[in-house]
Formats: sequence, C-alpha cells, structure tokens
Amino acid sequence: MWIILILWNEVNMQHFDSIAILRNSEYTGTLYVSGYFQPGDGGGGYYIWDSACAREDNGGTVIASNVIAGGRWLLQHGGRADFFHFGIMDDTTPADDALDAMVNDLSIMRIEAGSNLLFQRRHHFNRSSINLNFNHYHLSTQGIVPIDGADDPFAAVLFFQGKISTEERKFTLTEILNEQTDIFPVTDATEFKTGDWYALQVDHLVGSDERELQKLVQVIAIIDNEHIQINYSNGWQLNTGRVIRWRKVMSVCDVTISNLHFTGAGIDAKTGSHPIAFEYAIYANVFAVHAIGSFWPVIMRRWNTHYITKQCSLQNPVNTAYGGAGYLTQQIYCLYGHVSDCYVANARHLNDFTASAYCMVENCHATGQSAEKGPFVTHGQYEHDLTYTGNSGLMTFANSGAQWGGCAKRINVRQHICPWFVARYKISDLTLEDVIVIADSAIPSSGMLWVNADGLQMRGCKVDRELRITQVSVRSVRRNLINGCHFSWQNETQPIVQTSVKSAIHIIDSVFDGLNGHSFASCAPLSFERCQFNGMANTTLLKVAANRFSLRACVLESIYLQLSGDSEKHWDITLLTQHGGGIYFSHFSVSSSLVFVHNRLQNSEIIAKPPSSDQVIWQDNLM
Repeated sequence: MWIILILWNEVNMQHFDSIAILRNSEYTGTLYVSGYFQPGDGGGGYYIWDSACAREDNGGTVIASNVIAGGRWLLQHGGRADFFHFGIMDDTTPADDALDAMVNDLSIMRIEAGSNLLFQRRHHFNRSSINLNFNHYHLSTQGIVPIDGADDPFAAVLFFQGKISTEERKFTLTEILNEQTDIFPVTDATEFKTGDWYALQVDHLVGSDERELQKLVQVIAIIDNEHIQINYSNGWQLNTGRVIRWRKVMSVCDVTISNLHFTGAGIDAKTGSHPIAFEYAIYANVFAVHAIGSFWPVIMRRWNTHYITKQCSLQNPVNTAYGGAGYLTQQIYCLYGHVSDCYVANARHLNDFTASAYCMVENCHATGQSAEKGPFVTHGQYEHDLTYTGNSGLMTFANSGAQWGGCAKRINVRQHICPWFVARYKISDLTLEDVIVIADSAIPSSGMLWVNADGLQMRGCKVDRELRITQVSVRSVRRNLINGCHFSWQNETQPIVQTSVKSAIHIIDSVFDGLNGHSFASCAPLSFERCQFNGMANTTLLKVAANRFSLRACVLESIYLQLSGDSEKHWDITLLTQHGGGIYFSHFSVSSSLVFVHNRLQNSEIIAKPPSSDQVIWQDNLM
C-alpha cells in the first residue's frame, strides 16, 4: 500500500528540467528538478516551497523565485549535498561560494564532490560535525587570493577553527605537581564544568616557548572545591611557583576531510597555497589527501586532540628552506594523534611534533631529498610519549634550539630505517628497537647515530658508519642499555662514548666493526658482555677512559686495548678471547684494582702488566 502511494506521488509530482526553469515557475508544490542545467547532470533534486523563508539565495540549496515575491525553494538534501547542486560541474568555475553555502548550513553534514574543483579563496569555518569527501577528485588553486599580512600557515583552503575565550583562569602552584597526574589544583572548581574543553598551559621558562605543558584538554570530573580531573596525564613535573593558565575553548569537533588530490599555486609565503588547517579541534580527521606543490604544511594542526591522519602524501613542495614550509603535517600542542601510511618525496618534513604527547606515527616513508631534510622531527618543546613504528627516513629529535627548551622524553622508535639518526639533545628514556642506519654517499654525515645517554635503551639496531654517544641531561632512573646491536666505522674517529657522558653504559651481545683509533673517552662506568670488537689492522688502538670498566666473555680481534687517563681505575676482565693486538696497562696506578681471570689470548701481548698485589687478581689465563 505504502509503496503504491510513493510511486503514485513520484509519477504525479511536478518535474522541472533545470534550476533556471524552476526560478521562473509559479508552481509552489513539492517538485523534482532533473538537473542543474539539464536533466541528468547531477544537479537538482527534490525541492519544497517555503513561503516564510527569507534566506539568501545561494544558487543551490536555497533558490529564490523570479516570479513570486518572498519565499524560497529549499532543497531536501537529507544532510548530504554536493557541488553539482550549485551548478559546479568541473574546475572551470570557482567552487568557493558553493563550499561556503554548504559548510555554513548546519543541516548539511556530508559534502561530496563529483568532479575536479577550483578554489580561489581561503575559507575559515567554525562549525563541527561535517564530512567533506572529495571522492579522489582534483582540487586546484590557480589564482587564489594571496595571504594578507604576516606569514600564516593557517590560511589554508579549508581552515576549521574553534573559538577560545579571552577570559583566563590562572593558578600558582603551592606544591609540586608530579609527573603523570591528571588531577590539577584550581582556585575555584565551581568555575569549571565536566565536559568543557580548555587550552591549558604553564608559564614559560628561560626560552620564550619553553613550556612543559601546553595542551587542549577536557574536564572529566570535579574532585573537590579546589581540584579537577582532566583527560591528560601530565608528562613533566611542575615545581612550586609555576603558574598554570586555563582558557575555555569551544572546539570544532567531528570534522573529516578525505579523498582529495591537491595542487598548490604560488611560490612563496604570500601566494602559496595548502589545503587543510585545524586549530582548537577534536576528532578532526584527514584521510587520503595527496598534495603536489603545497607551500605551508598540507595538514596544519595546533591545539588538536584525538585525531587521525592516514594515507596522505606530499610531493615536490615549492619551498623546503623557508621556516615552516614544505611539510606534510605540522602538529603543535597536540594530543592522542595517529599518523599512518603517509608518504613524502622531496619534502622538508613528513611529520613534525611540537609540544605534543601520546601520539603514534607508523608505516610512513620519505624518498628523494626528503630523506636528507628530516622527514621525522620534533622541536624539543617537552614532547613526551611518542611512538614511531615501521617508518623510513632521516630522524632528528629536539633539535630546534633553546627557544623551545630542547627537551623530550619517552620516545620509542621501532623497525625504522634511515640514513641518519640524531637525538643528541635533552632526550630522556629514548628507546630504539631494530633501527637501521645506512650511509648514503649523497648525504653528508649519513650513516651516523648520535644519541643522549639519559635512560637510553637500544635493541637490535645496526649503524653503518658511526655511533656517537654524548650526554646533556640527567633525568632518567633507567639504565643506559645497548643490546644485540651492530656498529661499523669507516673513516670517522670521533670518540664512541664522549667525555660529556657521566652515566653508566651497559652494552650486551653487540659487535663493533672497523675500529681504527677510536675511544671510549668518558670516565663514567662502562661494561661489555658477550661483545666483539674488530680492528681494521693488527695495530688498532682502542682507548678506554672509564674509571670502572668491565669486559665479560668478549672477543677482541686485532685490537690493542689501552687504559687512558691518570685517574683511579677498577677493571674487571673475565672470559676474554683475544686474537692479535694486546692490552696496555701503562696507566694503571697503585690505587687501581684489576680482576683478570679465565682469559684466552692468542698472538697477543700484555704491556705494563700490573704487579701482583691485594688489588690485582691475575689467574687461570691462557696466553
């Protein structure tokens, strides 16, 4: 019965062939328009007449009559609209007005493209709950309006921005706020409401942007009159006297942009174009956006929480030298982000984190000049708890300078391959698993891994040309541990462990190849277990300055091992196998101690053997 009634209505409903014909009709019943310009061109749809409507004619979802005063034809779109509804059939006509009309209509929740599009304006939206699916069509920006004023990486074609209050609530800490707490002290908890979002930050330290805390967070509970709970566990301890500031945010949320091919226009910070930017946004996701020639980051984020960037790419940006240009994605003050399956070619950065936390990057890859420019970077503004898995391309952490603090902690890198890896600044608790560093003759200093000995742990890594360990921070309680790794040297002779290292280092089941005049120059404790050292010639000298030094079940091939420095030494060498070379004890002082037992030396010499004493145990050695 209902099917028959619906079919009867379809057959008897008034039909028009185009929007132009509709405008000149006096009919005011429900009707169907077969196309925008002509039947079947994708435009048109079901329209109803609303005699009380005074909305502006937008050429698509709202149509004014040419013959009836007052009232409007309203498209019955069911929450979905596309550019065909506005007569945009291809990229010969700018689609800017149609985009504004659809996005600013809160009843439209899904926008789709059915053809290539041309945009010549930079659009700024404040709405939520919208999905823009470009269905893999191309978006060009030739003739786009230049950016007015100062450099603005948020002047994207599609910029979604929440609103932040000018009112600020602040609290001066009267006691230490410990790391990994989600309960924060406030002056008056009744001023806060569960579910509200805030831009939360602490006052800066010495550097103008040196803040340990700068995130977009949500209040999840009111604990008592002076404490609230938020959806973020603080990554850094904040000391008494630090000032915490809260500004309420009306976030944009649930915005998805997908399936877009983008070509940038312009060559500089004013004329260049890029597709997407989000600020004060939650659940703002981007899928399958592929850009060529973008100037600013393809996906620019600041104050974002809970988001996905997936299967996106950037090739050949117009500039990779200008500050902030040539990125696939830049993420500032971001939380809970997931970047995956992305790719860049000849770009500056694939992924850049600044003051971000609890984020993951996986299966992302860089080729061309991207490999040497640093596809994976952090600024060093106290990033923490970042995980990288299965990626490829040069990686540098916390290297942007003192302005941001040069600090990070708990960065985990797994199954990564690159020509260069540098994490030499104040990075604590760095974990590297199966990281492969391979030298490339086209990239200066490639083949090097340079790390900070502050809770460093490495497992299963391979370095092609040089390992360099320094120390600029002492925060971690975790041991510096290297396990199951392989290191090679070519012509570089920098110390392996440099004099700046003050914390103990433990190395297990690892191989050192191509040694030729290298040294472990730090006086800090150093131990090796089941490691192998291979010299380039029978006269290779390996100097060790460690005050406490242990070799257990290790193998020396063509190595002269020499104690260096005049300080008191305590050496423990057991179960050593040595072929060629020898061991120098010439710097062994009377206050030093030595355990040298169960060792087997073949074609090796002992030079300046310490005399027997209560502090020297020398027994059961085969020489």
